[in-house]
Amino acid sequence: MNDSLTKIGVFYDGNYFLHVSNYYNYDHARRARLSIAGLHRFIEARVANAEGRPGMAKIVDSHYFRGRLSAQEAQQRGTVLYYDRVFDDILMSSGVTTHYSPIRSNHGRRTEKGIDVWFALEAYESALLRKLDVVVLIASDSDYVPLVRKLQALGCRVVILGWDFEFTTDNGSQMITRTSQDLLEEASHPILMNHIIDDPRSASERDLVDNLFVVGNSDKKRRKSTSDHSTEHAEDDDVELEQPTEGNIGDRMEGEIFSLKNGYGFIKYPPNNLFFHHTTLENADFSELYVNDHVAFTLAHSDRGQLIAIDVKLLEEFEQE
Repeated sequence: MNDSLTKIGVFYDGNYFLHVSNYYNYDHARRARLSIAGLHRFIEARVANAEGRPGMAKIVDSHYFRGRLSAQEAQQRGTVLYYDRVFDDILMSSGVTTHYSPIRSNHGRRTEKGIDVWFALEAYESALLRKLDVVVLIASDSDYVPLVRKLQALGCRVVILGWDFEFTTDNGSQMITRTSQDLLEEASHPILMNHIIDDPRSASERDLVDNLFVVGNSDKKRRKSTSDHSTEHAEDDDVELEQPTEGNIGDRMEGEIFSLKNGYGFIKYPPNNLFFHHTTLENADFSELYVNDHVAFTLAHSDRGQLIAIDVKLLEEFEQE
């Protein structure tokens, strides 16, 4: 009998993981972020059962890749540096090696440059040198298909953890996220996590799913206390917006954040305030925003015909001067 461990390597597309975690925190009934430690326990149990060797699978290497702000830029965002370090502590406590690349500006829009290539090279090298049995990719992009093929050529089984979901925002807009079908078909074990989370098949699986989420969330409390600083027109936030006195659909404009709620907010726009959803942010995570932050945005109509803000970009302090 082979009593050696099944060695697992886990590789996070950090931007994708954040997008999924935000969905569960702001838009799903769970209203909680994904837990790194809980996800690792789930992966180990799932791989062990798939290999027919319960309790004999262990994550021996894990890496997280994401672009992030420079120290100078983060300092302008108040407590962003602090929350970056908090998340670093969470990753390190779970044995995850972090890889950050500077976020670069391209025609006014911030982009992650070269992260996917770095991700692929690190995954391939780790599989080769550590002789991994299973590689788990937390990713959704078809650009990773060549990586999957290379890993399988080494003899690694490849697990794709993906999420498919759609939801309607509070203003009626439809948001859809899909994992590449080509990526799922190429994997040895494709797993759509949304099906498992929403419909666990057994009591043990239900326990694993419950542990996928962080219990309690200081981010939501901080945003609530921040938004509570502006209460003068709080009752106006949730009413249907009237047509403004200036600006046309498609116009690029600037303004200040009036209030922040659980995954959405409002921008000052007399005589009313413009709704925006966290999924429309271009260069920041929703948790990095504060009331009175200066933003640029595009005027648009929601699916219900209301005036809203989309393509919201957080403006740096030097851009405000």
